[in-house]
Amino acid sequence: MLKSSEVSGTITDMRGKQVRLCVLMVLGTMLLLMVSCSIDENQALVLSTSDSVVSSDSKRCLECHTKKTPGIVSSWNGSGHSEAGVGCAECHLADEGDVDGFEHFDAFVATIVSPTDCAECHALETDQFINSHHAKAGEVLGSLDNFLGEVVEGPSASVSGCQQCHGSYVKVADDGKLTADTWPNFGIGRVNPDGSTGSCAACHSRHDFSLAQARSPETCGRCHLGPDHPQMEIYEESKHNIAYRSHLDEMNMDSSSWVLGRDYTAAPTCATCHVSATVNQGKTHDIGNRLSWNIRAPVSFKTEDSDAKRKAMQEVCMTCHSPEYVENFYQQYDAGINLYNEKFAIPTREIVDELTEAGLLDDIPFNEHMDWIWFYLWHHEGRRARNGIAMMGPDYVQWHGFYDIAERFYMEMIPEAEHLLPGVSDEVLSRPEHKWFTTPLTPEERSAITDHYSEYEDTAEDS
Repeated sequence: MLKSSEVSGTITDMRGKQVRLCVLMVLGTMLLLMVSCSIDENQALVLSTSDSVVSSDSKRCLECHTKKTPGIVSSWNGSGHSEAGVGCAECHLADEGDVDGFEHFDAFVATIVSPTDCAECHALETDQFINSHHAKAGEVLGSLDNFLGEVVEGPSASVSGCQQCHGSYVKVADDGKLTADTWPNFGIGRVNPDGSTGSCAACHSRHDFSLAQARSPETCGRCHLGPDHPQMEIYEESKHNIAYRSHLDEMNMDSSSWVLGRDYTAAPTCATCHVSATVNQGKTHDIGNRLSWNIRAPVSFKTEDSDAKRKAMQEVCMTCHSPEYVENFYQQYDAGINLYNEKFAIPTREIVDELTEAGLLDDIPFNEHMDWIWFYLWHHEGRRARNGIAMMGPDYVQWHGFYDIAERFYMEMIPEAEHLLPGVSDEVLSRPEHKWFTTPLTPEERSAITDHYSEYEDTAEDS
């Protein structure tokens, strides 16, 4: 048996005999073996300034950037890419003719690493992602939302606001550098100079590409929050987040394998429900694969293949909940979405359409009071209520949702519509669900409501 001598740098066997070790010869042999294993002599593997083994091209990058941008190198060093020998050059080297390529010292590089680049190693994940709604988020730049940001508010509001989540159309200047009005940008639906859509770094932040970070609710909360899509705030008030915060040390967030029901069961994050694997279904990078309702639109509708998508989500739910629990929840969900649609959204749209056909509303967005009323009702309050139902956030269903919807509908939309065209809301208000607004409740109807709550009071007293 051999043991090392820390003082002399020699090796001493159990009999006390010293054997000189030629350290430089051993290291030299190791490096020669590395070079001989390389399929490209210009990409010979060498020891970098980090602890990783990378190509010679990446080594040159690291030698400079370790001094110039140590934060980037520190973030990359120890990452999965670093451990696999994927360095700067493997992602950033550009080909001649690439529209966003430029000379950088002795290399031709591109700043943006697009999904096309990521697909070199992650083909399946990229294919799933680029066919998802996330990768199409940049389409908002031609929508009503972006007219609000770009025109009503002003271009800078869109550049630093809307586009930082939805994505920009990245432009390249004559010198190959990216223009300041379109970059930096990490919007998930970014349109890249190579024509690809999306940004993997929106969720997998460069340069560490942390698994734990991509799985954390806070990563989604960077964009999914606020008055129009408060998924983060709703999650924070939900029982799911209470369990997550209470059992964070049991979540195995940085595990290479992250299968619900096998690697963790303590709680779900956003990723758990929407994209991550269970024991019965694989992970996906298509965020819509388990969504049976579109609850973003002015009037909600079932998505394509909604039954299959619902079954996929229910399978996730049933890791922790009984089939009866899950089925009853979905009945509540459907009922809440239908309530929003049928009582408020569809009638408002009918009235707005009638006012438009009568020539009382023009086609310029946001230049009339009714434009703002309708936008608030579906885009803000309506989405809050619908997301609250979907994610079990009762306060967002009620006080941030249907309460605001009802106030907007009865106290703003109806009066404004009647001001523009008297009688336009008569048919809508004659429907049973709106009867209370124009016709006092009968004694029998009042008694039914009182008796309903009296039952609960009697039960509480008995207990």
